[in-house]
Amino acid sequence: MSEWARWMMIGLLSVLFGILALGNAVAVSLAIAVVTGSLLILAGGIQAVVGLTDDTPLNKFLSVMIGLLVVILGVSFVRNPFEGTLSLTLVVTLFIGSAGILRLFWAFRMRETGFFWMMLLSGALSILLAGYIFANFAEASTKLLGILLGLELLFNGLALVVLGLFLRAYSDDI
Repeated sequence: MSEWARWMMIGLLSVLFGILALGNAVAVSLAIAVVTGSLLILAGGIQAVVGLTDDTPLNKFLSVMIGLLVVILGVSFVRNPFEGTLSLTLVVTLFIGSAGILRLFWAFRMRETGFFWMMLLSGALSILLAGYIFANFAEASTKLLGILLGLELLFNGLALVVLGLFLRAYSDDI
């Protein structure tokens, strides 16, 4: 199989998975919480075990305790994925709102340039999106993570399809 065809196939699969994720955003959000919890359990367990090898008693104690706390958080996500989606949605929403505030700050530092309005609009839209999510938190929290993953898979897939078409058209020029 040629290189362009591989990229095209991966892109089409990503588009398909994105559409499937958008079609059942709640299930995908719950799956994200379970996967996140599993990774937290793994990371916390590794940190606790590695912490046991530390020479300094205080560092050993702190490392093991933080590792155990991360394991407990992971177990909480795995046992209660719905509550995990609430927590993760809150964190994502805070990131979106914070990024919007930072872009507004940067926009006012760019007042004298042609980039001011685009940065201002971008920041304002992020703040409005975060506000919308907070205003509809009960409904949004069960779907947001699945929607974001679905959109990312969709956009990634479209970009890979374009890459495949580009490689097909210009493979001799590269």
